[in-house]
Amino acid sequence: MGGYLTTHVLDTARGRAAAGVRVVLYRVEPGPRQKLAETVTNADGRSDAPLLAGTDFAPGVYELEFHAGDYLGRASETPRFLDVIPIRFGIADAAAHYHVPLLLSPYGYSTYRGS
Repeated sequence: MGGYLTTHVLDTARGRAAAGVRVVLYRVEPGPRQKLAETVTNADGRSDAPLLAGTDFAPGVYELEFHAGDYLGRASETPRFLDVIPIRFGIADAAAHYHVPLLLSPYGYSTYRGS
């Protein structure tokens, strides 16, 4: 199998997977920004399939947008402290598995290259 991209969202404040988070993938470089995929995390906080795979998986700069505001549910806070969280990253190896998770809480987040 060639390279592919996966993600998941973990709610560190509640100690569980974050289900129902909308995630949008864009290719940023080379060329103009291009929307490639959109999904909503399942009960395990993951997408049901890789966000990018096969011939579409190529070296370049990509961005994941995690629409966390609705999940976090802080409707009384306007504007929300966290709403859409962009994570821009590069893919250098078209044969590798890239996993970009989001660790989320109402007032902070982090990410890393997972396995």
